[in-house]
Amino acid sequence: MCGIAGWIDGERYLPDQQTVLDNMSKTLQRRGPDDSGQYLEPNACLLHRRLAVVDPENGRQPMIAQAGNETYALVYNGELYNTDELRSQLEHIGCTFQTHSDTEVLLNAYAMWGKNCLSKLNGIFAFAVWEKNSRRLFAARDRMGVKPFYYYEYPDGLIFGSE
Repeated sequence: MCGIAGWIDGERYLPDQQTVLDNMSKTLQRRGPDDSGQYLEPNACLLHRRLAVVDPENGRQPMIAQAGNETYALVYNGELYNTDELRSQLEHIGCTFQTHSDTEVLLNAYAMWGKNCLSKLNGIFAFAVWEKNSRRLFAARDRMGVKPFYYYEYPDGLIFGSE
């Protein structure tokens, strides 16, 4: 079990909100005692608490990837049952991998196929991807909602989390 959270705000300078961000992360600590990670830029923050199961040394999150003119940052909680199949498909079209984690497979799947990657995923998951240059957030969960994903939208932004 892992935990994810994030805050996107068009008005606030989020680096000034580090105490709030730390409290958001601490709220998720029981979901992921092994590691914590943060991706922070002026108006966007992604948080992750990790329970290391697959590739403990290399599966740290948020995971970042550059593809074309876009930088992607991903937080993810779940398990993909077809990781090997997806990895093979992605390698066949030119993707290379640095880890054995399903997180990297998911990140590359999103970078390659965008929201259409959802039709290729078999598993239980909740994730969010921040597209830095496009300033766009994409979030999804598995069809049955096994992995929780809650969000609150307000006039200038969005807050989300596993709890």
